[in-house]
Amino acid sequence: MKKMTVLIAAVLALSAPAAFAADHEGHDHGSMDMGHGDHSMMSMGKTAHEEVVDGVKATFNVIDIQQKMKEMGMKETHHIMVMFTDAKTGKMMSGGEVKIKVMGPDKSEQVKDLMGMEGGFGSDFTMPKKGKYGVMCKFKLSDGKVRNAKFWYTVK
Repeated sequence: MKKMTVLIAAVLALSAPAAFAADHEGHDHGSMDMGHGDHSMMSMGKTAHEEVVDGVKATFNVIDIQQKMKEMGMKETHHIMVMFTDAKTGKMMSGGEVKIKVMGPDKSEQVKDLMGMEGGFGSDFTMPKKGKYGVMCKFKLSDGKVRNAKFWYTVK
């Protein structure tokens, strides 16, 4: 699993410069305190959802990786990444445990523990059908408090 995640991160890193240039203009990342590598990773996909939960701002990006994964013979179609910042200070919060459940338009479910990467947490999901996907996130950061966030993401 770690080898696959490293491979995916490498593939995404190779395509980051073009995606960064295309998506960076006019995209507000707020006051997130992160390095350039983190910034480009978050810029690869559009911000799908932002929500403040008990003083923590959760920013979710969904990146379409279908073509790259298909070239490698893999079925995953989207990478979901979430970054957490202190809502008051904008300071990055990177330690903890994160789990995401994705419910498809056909009521199929995927549940995955997200892996820490580039200052955030991420994993790959299969979202092959057009329609609305429910994304539910449960996270426990270094303060030990369990928080939840959820949103709808539409695959067109």
